[in-house]
Amino acid sequence: MDLRAVLADFPGVRPLDGLRDAWYWSRVPLFGFAGALSADGERLLQLSGRGSYDEELAVAVLGFAREREGELFARNAHWGALDGFQPPAGRRDSDFDSVIGISPDVHRAYPVEHPELTSHVRMVFPAYACEFAAAADETLDEAITRYQMLRLNELGRDPLPYLKMRYANTRTQGRSTNRGRGFTKPRRLVEELRWMEGGDGSFVEFENRHGRVWRVEWRDGWLMAEYGQAPREVGVEEAVEFAMARLYGRDG
Repeated sequence: MDLRAVLADFPGVRPLDGLRDAWYWSRVPLFGFAGALSADGERLLQLSGRGSYDEELAVAVLGFAREREGELFARNAHWGALDGFQPPAGRRDSDFDSVIGISPDVHRAYPVEHPELTSHVRMVFPAYACEFAAAADETLDEAITRYQMLRLNELGRDPLPYLKMRYANTRTQGRSTNRGRGFTKPRRLVEELRWMEGGDGSFVEFENRHGRVWRVEWRDGWLMAEYGQAPREVGVEEAVEFAMARLYGRDG
């Protein structure tokens, strides 16, 4: 496919300053798109910003992805994350430290207007290391779920760490509906830890990006343990602080 010819027909397309073989375009208000040819010219590496497009950040992400595309997808062809990204100077202290690469079988872009283009596009976005399995073993279904959860085109977003959870609460009668631990947000974990108070037999299990699993139970108080270890009594604030450190921390 002649990717240059396809891109030339995109609305408002112009060269992207600061990066060769790269372009900016916008199809609708509030959405900005940027793309760059891969090093071999066979693929389009693309990102977008929804009300948050930042050209300096786009150039940095696309340049990083083009230079290290092989590494980006080496461990997981569907959903490749790579640490070591440094955003442009002057951005906020808690900013991105990784780049995520997303294959066509996950993003499924251009299904109507350019279906022939879809298989040639790899999405790339700035991200946080805590958002991806350290073993890079996300399945295709898991990659699709995380792609839908992360809102990657909000380029000013905060991290949403990798978290799988299952729970049962005898007081509220709430419980997981999935067979195993399923993806959720930290806010839900915090809620369930607090809501189990007084519910004998209630529990929460949570798993972080390193595959480590902890269980918190209510038995006249909160008891917490990593799998394979003896439980210890904790206060709920201690349990919440411990869980957040294991989710957002790099070492887990």
